[in-house]
Amino acid sequence: MYKYQSPLFDRSFEKPNAEMRFLGNGKVLWNLTKSSITHQSPNALAKLHPASYSSRKEPPAPSSEPKSSKAAQKQNLLTYHVLPLEETLNRFISTVEPLLTPEELKLQKKITEDFKYKEGDKLQTLLEDVGSAEKNWLAHRWLKTAYLQYRSPVTVYVSPGMTFPRQKFKDAHAVVEYTSKVIFGLGEFNDIVHDEKIPVVKMGKNELDNGQFGKVFGTCRIPKRITDELVYNPCSNYVVVIHKNHFYKMRLYNKEGKLIAARLLASQLEEIITKETTPGVPYGILTTDSRDNWAEAYEQLSSFPGNKATLDAIQGALFTVSIDECTDLPESEETNELILGLIHGGGSKVNSGNRWMDKTIQLVVNPNGNVGFTYEHSPAEGQPIAMMMDYVVKKMKEDPSFGECGATDNFTPAEKLKFCPINECIDQWLFIAKQNIDNLAYQLQMKVLKFEGYGKGFIKKQRLGPDSFVQMALQLAFFKMHNEPAAQYESAHLRIFEGGRTETIRSCSNESLAFCLAMQDDKATNKEREDKLRAAVNSHQAYTRLALQGKGVDRHLLGLKLMAQENGEPIPKFFSSPGVVKSSHFRMSTSQVATIYDAFMGYGPAVDDGYACCYNPREQDIILAISAWRHCQTTDHLRFAKILGQSFLQMKDVLENCDKPRSKL
Repeated sequence: MYKYQSPLFDRSFEKPNAEMRFLGNGKVLWNLTKSSITHQSPNALAKLHPASYSSRKEPPAPSSEPKSSKAAQKQNLLTYHVLPLEETLNRFISTVEPLLTPEELKLQKKITEDFKYKEGDKLQTLLEDVGSAEKNWLAHRWLKTAYLQYRSPVTVYVSPGMTFPRQKFKDAHAVVEYTSKVIFGLGEFNDIVHDEKIPVVKMGKNELDNGQFGKVFGTCRIPKRITDELVYNPCSNYVVVIHKNHFYKMRLYNKEGKLIAARLLASQLEEIITKETTPGVPYGILTTDSRDNWAEAYEQLSSFPGNKATLDAIQGALFTVSIDECTDLPESEETNELILGLIHGGGSKVNSGNRWMDKTIQLVVNPNGNVGFTYEHSPAEGQPIAMMMDYVVKKMKEDPSFGECGATDNFTPAEKLKFCPINECIDQWLFIAKQNIDNLAYQLQMKVLKFEGYGKGFIKKQRLGPDSFVQMALQLAFFKMHNEPAAQYESAHLRIFEGGRTETIRSCSNESLAFCLAMQDDKATNKEREDKLRAAVNSHQAYTRLALQGKGVDRHLLGLKLMAQENGEPIPKFFSSPGVVKSSHFRMSTSQVATIYDAFMGYGPAVDDGYACCYNPREQDIILAISAWRHCQTTDHLRFAKILGQSFLQMKDVLENCDKPRSKL
C-alpha cells in the first residue's frame, strides 16, 4: 500500500546536464530517484475473470494522453485538495525534530515561521488558485517533475524489478512453453482491463481510482531533450519479442480480435529462438543510458525512415518479452542475481542490450529460471504490475490447461523488425551506453534476506500492524549500524483522488527514535521497550492514515515550490533549510510489495549514502531486497541485512518477554 519516492526539493529545478557522458572514477554521478509501488487489495484477484474478446484488428494511432475509461467516468472520486499552510508546516516541524540538533531545530522553527508569513503565504494563495481550477493540481505536475524531466537513467533509478517465483526449466522447450503461457495470461489481464472489469475497491467510504490500470499496457516513454514524452497505445494487439538483441513483432490477437492460444505463441517463440543464433546490434542498451544521452542517440536513430518504423512498432507494443541468454548463477547468489538481472540485465556483456527500458512492462525470462518484470514507473504506480503477476501465477498454478482456450487460426506470424545499418554516430552512442551500464551494474549491490523467524502472522497476533512493524525494524537496524536515525521514505497511494499518485510517509519520528534508543539502552526493561515499540508503530500508522488522505508534508511543499517556479518567483530559503534538506535526504528508501508467492520487488537506493529495501511480509516469513552503492564507504548492504535479521529477533524477544528482565540477545 505504501511505497517509495525520492525527494524533489533538491532537484526539482536543476538544469539538465546535457554534457554528461560517462560516470567518473567509479562513482555514480547521476541524480537518484525512487517512485511508488502500490500493492493490490487482497481480495481483488478473486473478483477477476477474463473478459470477452474485443476487436483489435486495426489499433488506433498512439496518443500522448491516456484513454479515459467508462469505469473512471463512473467512479466517485475526490478532488485533490490544498491543505492549510499552517497545518502542513506544523506537521513538517514534528517530522524533522528527530533528525536535527537542538540548535538546528531552533533555527528551523524560525525559518519556518518566517516562511509561513512571508513567501509561503503568497505561494499558498497561488497554489489555492490553481487547486480550485483543477481536479488534481498535482498529478500532471508530478508526472512532469518527478519523471519526464528526470535526466538520469530509468534503469536502477526509476524502474524496479518484480520477480516471479523462480522456475526450474528442464529444457529449452519448457522455457518456451512457460513464456507463452505468461504472455497469454497477460493478454487475459489486458482484456480484463480493456473491458473495464477491474473491481472498484473502497477505502472506508471512498472509492479508489482504477485509472492507472489503463495506463500500463501499450505505454512507452519517449526520450526527449529536457522533458520526455509518454505515448499510450491501449488498443495495441501485439507484443515485441527480444532475443539476442533481435526484435520481433508477434500478434497476441488474431484477425477477429481473439486471444491466440498459448501453443501457437510458443511455436512462434521457438521459431524466433531457432532462427537467431548470433547476437544482433544491442540497440536496447541505448535505453539504459541517461535520458539526455538516449535523447540525442534517439534523434540520430529515428532520422532514418526504416528505423523510425521499427521504433514506432516497439513503442506501440502492449509489452515487450525479453528471452535472455542463459547465465550461470553463483551458488548462494541465485536470488540476488534474479533481482539484479531484472533491474539492469547484468551489463553489456550479459543481457542489458536485450531490453527496451522505455516500455512500461517488460517481461524477462532467463533459461536459468529467473523470471519477472522490469517496470518503467512514469505512467502509474506498481499495483497493476503486482496484480497481473499474481493473476498469471495463480492461473498457471491452478489450471494445467491454461492457455489452451485461445484462437488457433486467422493470425499473422511473427515478423522481424529491422534497423538500418549502424553508422559511426550510433556506434559511438552504443559505446558510451555500454560503459555507463557496466559501471552502473557494478556499482549496485544487492542482498535478498529471507527472514524465516516469523512473518506477519506473528506480528498481527501481537496486535501490531505488519507494515509499521517492518518500518520500525528498518529504523532500528539503521540506528544500530550508523548510530543515528535515518530519514526514511515510504509512500502512500492517493487513489481516493482522481488521478492520484503518491504521498510520502515519513517513517522516522520522535517515537521511532525513542524506541531505537531504548533498544540500545542496557538499563531499559523489556516492558519499557515494548511500550516504546508500540508507540512507534502507532505513530507510523497515524502518519500513514494522514498520508492516505493526502495530508502528508512532501507533496504540499513541492506544490509551493512549483508555484515559485511557475510564477517566476525566487525559491525561498526555507527549501534549503536544515530540516528540509535532512528530512528529504532519504537514506532509507523503502516499500512494501505484498504477494502470497515467493516473489518480491527490488530497486536501487535513493541517495549515495543510503539503502533501498523493498519487502514482502508473508504469513510465516518476510522477504527483503536490500541494496546499496559499492562506491559508498559508509554503507554495507550485507552487514545491514545481518543486523536487520537480528533486529527482527530482538523485537520478537521484547514482545514475548516484556514482563521479564532484558534478554542478552
